[in-house]
Amino acid sequence: MKAVVLAGGYATRLWPITEHRPKMFLPVGENTVIDEIFEDFEADDRVDEVFVSTNERFADTFDEYLSESPFEKPTLSVEETVAEDEKFGVVGALEQLVDREGVDDDLIVVAGDNLISFDLSEFADFFEAKGTPTLAAYDVEDRERAKSYGLVELDGDEVVNFQEKPDDPKSTLVSIACYAFPAETLPDLSTYLSDGNNPDEPGWFLQWLQGRGPVHAFTFDGAWFDIGTADSYLDAVEYALDGGTLVADDATVEGSDLGDVVHVMSGARVTDSTLDRAVVFPDATITDSDIRNSVIDEGVTLEGVDLSGALIGSYTSITDGDDF
Repeated sequence: MKAVVLAGGYATRLWPITEHRPKMFLPVGENTVIDEIFEDFEADDRVDEVFVSTNERFADTFDEYLSESPFEKPTLSVEETVAEDEKFGVVGALEQLVDREGVDDDLIVVAGDNLISFDLSEFADFFEAKGTPTLAAYDVEDRERAKSYGLVELDGDEVVNFQEKPDDPKSTLVSIACYAFPAETLPDLSTYLSDGNNPDEPGWFLQWLQGRGPVHAFTFDGAWFDIGTADSYLDAVEYALDGGTLVADDATVEGSDLGDVVHVMSGARVTDSTLDRAVVFPDATITDSDIRNSVIDEGVTLEGVDLSGALIGSYTSITDGDDF
């Protein structure tokens, strides 16, 4: 069995934090999302190779990361794109990878920016038992939120209907970016695309497959976070920290009030400030400031400021009175 970790997005909604780093490398508690995924695949003997599908812009970053990581299975597979408007869509990128890497085995595909509470070996167990195209599904329990995702209706654990980002959701059961495809279905990627079908959303491909045979859904309770915005990133951090705080041993916090969901990383310094629901990257300095619902990147200097809902890029300096 092979696996693909999708890591080709440009995460423009998280700029400037992700302008020069893949969002999969954003820390979520003591770990990163992509490390959680790698750990699951590394421990599963059925998976013998993990392809990390990324773009040319971040290829060197991933190459350096993988060369220094403890994981043995991941290898880099690079899309020939350097900007968001050049992307092939998820299905298009997957079809290219299957062809480029000569994949002819059962395949698990998971988004590198999704934090999920189940072990991927459980998903592989379910897939092996069913022997059909398989997706993971999560009940968001909110029809307004459900409008932003592909939805599935089930009969038992078999998918009987799809809705892709509907205006009027019939359910709140969301198809998340975790899929499995039997080896014999991989050539269908080319057929699907050559017929002019949507290359962007895997849900459309699964719906197309469901018209040709059974598709099953692995449903789970617990947690799922699609890290695409600052709010969803902070939600994932809140889950990882269990609503608490995490301060690196070599960070400095003096005369400050750290509220709920605060992560202060290595070398950062927080003095005479109030932080609530905030992530502070290494070597940032925050003095006499009030920071809420914000992400403060590496090497930032803040003094005498009141920020809410801010994304402050690396090595930015903002002082009371600055126009920003």
